[in-house]
Amino acid sequence: MGKDSLKDRGFSEQKLALLASILEEEGVPQTPPLKRIPRDGELPLSSAQMRLWLFDQLEPGSAAYNIPVCHEFKGHFDLVAFERSLSEIVRRHEVLRTYYLRIDGRPVQKIAPPDLFQIPVVDLQGLPEAAREQEVARLAAADARQPFDLGKAPLMRAQLLRLTPDDHVLLLNLHHIASDWWSFGVFEEELALLYDAFLRGQETSPLPDLPLQYVDFAAWQRQWLQGEILQAQLDYWQKKLSGALPVLEFPTDHPRPTAQTYNGSVISSVLSKKLTEALKILSQREGVTLFATLLGAFKVLLQRYTGQDDILVGAPIAGRNRAEIEGLIGFFVNTLVMRTDLSGDPTFRQLMHRVQETTLGAYAH
Repeated sequence: MGKDSLKDRGFSEQKLALLASILEEEGVPQTPPLKRIPRDGELPLSSAQMRLWLFDQLEPGSAAYNIPVCHEFKGHFDLVAFERSLSEIVRRHEVLRTYYLRIDGRPVQKIAPPDLFQIPVVDLQGLPEAAREQEVARLAAADARQPFDLGKAPLMRAQLLRLTPDDHVLLLNLHHIASDWWSFGVFEEELALLYDAFLRGQETSPLPDLPLQYVDFAAWQRQWLQGEILQAQLDYWQKKLSGALPVLEFPTDHPRPTAQTYNGSVISSVLSKKLTEALKILSQREGVTLFATLLGAFKVLLQRYTGQDDILVGAPIAGRNRAEIEGLIGFFVNTLVMRTDLSGDPTFRQLMHRVQETTLGAYAH
């Protein structure tokens, strides 16, 4: 994330300075410039892509790392302009037309040439309204469960469901090795600009070509993260995660399955405006981020249910720590382990600062 992005996530100038001081104290070196690499050599995977490629080798045919989304369009819809828009996004972002082959026992990236991205249209206008809704749900679920072949491009597919002449649903699905949730913001912003331009009859894209691509980032990361630099990062995390790593022993109503199923659910809760403002004021008064405050509260809850003091929580981070990559589609996100010691019966204010120290150290590494 760039500085502005960090500020948007609750980092004041004071905390940005603190993070910078931690980086300096830990001896984290300045990173080299990110440059475009030739496309005729062997193109490496990023460390994030390597993880997903290995998972795919261990469990081929899995749809666990699909990212399906569903968009509804009301009003006039121009399929030709929309297909041109998607084709231009696939042309602009090489990662969407990248596939992965094993050569001499290791994976490499291959970039396919851009082709016209065509969208199959499924006409549901002949069905009653209730049946249309059921069919949309069925088709969306079926598409979400359909795996990608990482050896074939593109790792993105779409289909358009026509409910009425002025009501359409787009089913869009990308493999995680090519995208993350930040990428969808980039995707949607570019799609809106391109569709508007092509709908008005503009012949060329209003967007400038990208100076860098995801494969440039992957090569840069592989070149930088090695030797002493890599060892320094490993040393930090080996120390942070040393000793016995406890498994949270929750009281459960069902036994855990012997094999992971990926079945899960989501529970959403909305905090009131009054409570949210109070939490922000508390965070500002204590000099911590709102995230650290909420994470501290979550860890207290976990401690109450488990009776354990050593609490580890995985937290996603955007991983876009350079301005040059903020506008790219690609897989940058990472999950950091936030380990906090809740022993000694700390006050909540003390715990907030423990959590803040943990989060800043994790971001620095």
